[in-house]
Amino acid sequence: MIDAEGRQVTDSRVLAAMSHPLRRRLMDVLKVYGPATASVLAQRTDQAVANISHHLKVLAAADLIVEAGELAKDRRERWWRLASSSLRWAAGDFDDDPARQAVADAAVSLNLDRHVSLARAWYATREERPAWNGAAFSADKWLHLTPAELGEVEREILGVLERWSRRGVPDDGQTREPVFLFVHGVPAQP
Repeated sequence: MIDAEGRQVTDSRVLAAMSHPLRRRLMDVLKVYGPATASVLAQRTDQAVANISHHLKVLAAADLIVEAGELAKDRRERWWRLASSSLRWAAGDFDDDPARQAVADAAVSLNLDRHVSLARAWYATREERPAWNGAAFSADKWLHLTPAELGEVEREILGVLERWSRRGVPDDGQTREPVFLFVHGVPAQP
C-alpha cells in the first residue's frame, strides 16, 4: 500500500539512493504509469533489464519502492510500486554533518539537472505536438519575502499541485498526457 501522506526524507543514504538519475527516472515512471515489472521499466527507459533490476534493489533497500506481489501472475514475476505518494526533503536538514551536506548538495544539483532537462526536451521537440504549444508555460516572479513568507508561498503552491495530482482523471474521451511541473523559490539577486 502506498503511503498517501508522503514521506519526509532526512536520511542521506535514502537521499543518495533517490537522487541517482536513473533511479529518479524509474521512480518518475512508477509515479506516472503505476506499478511495473523490471522488464516494463527497462522498455520505458531503454535500459537493460539487469541494470534496472540492480537499481530496483537499491530503491527497495531504501524503502522507496515496495513489491506489489498481488499483481504477479506467478512467483517469478516481481511487480514494484512507489512506497510513498510523494517525497519531500530540504537541503538544510542535512547541514549537521559535512558528509550529509555533500550528499544534499549533490542531490540539489542532480534534481535541478533533471528539472531543466525535462523542460529542454520539451522545447527541443515541441513542433512535434503543436496542440500543446499554447498550453505549456513558464512563469517567474521577483518577490520580497521573509523565510516564513516563502514557506507560506510553498505551502500554497504545493496545495494546488497536490489537489491536481489527487483528482480523478475525468472519463470524457479527451487524451491526457503526463505533464511535469516544477517550482523553485530561492533567494537571489537579479
